[in-house]
Amino acid sequence: MFDLSISEIAIIAIIATVVIGPKELPRALATAGRWMAKARGVMANFRTGLDAMVREAELQEMEKKWAAENERIMREHPAIPGDRELQEPRMEPLDGPPADAAGLPEPADDRPAPPPVGDDKR
Repeated sequence: MFDLSISEIAIIAIIATVVIGPKELPRALATAGRWMAKARGVMANFRTGLDAMVREAELQEMEKKWAAENERIMREHPAIPGDRELQEPRMEPLDGPPADAAGLPEPADDRPAPPPVGDDKR
């Protein structure tokens, strides 16, 4: 940010010690540190707001592109009014055992039961 070398920082420290005085220098540095923290906070808030505005603008642009592409696809492939398969999918019952959430039949559990825990006989 501020390209200061060690020699420049030393000169500023000597001048600050002479002008402010060694007794008031710690309080002046603390005050300067608070100002820098506030400035960084304001800049971070500004940057966050700017990033949010850019993301929102990009999202609106993508929504416009999506709507245009969707409209183009609907023009090229219009729905046939009498074709129910395109409008409503048919649900047919499955034959066989009930299915789990993934649509697969439940596996048979032929494994023996595990031994009880805590019944060690010594």
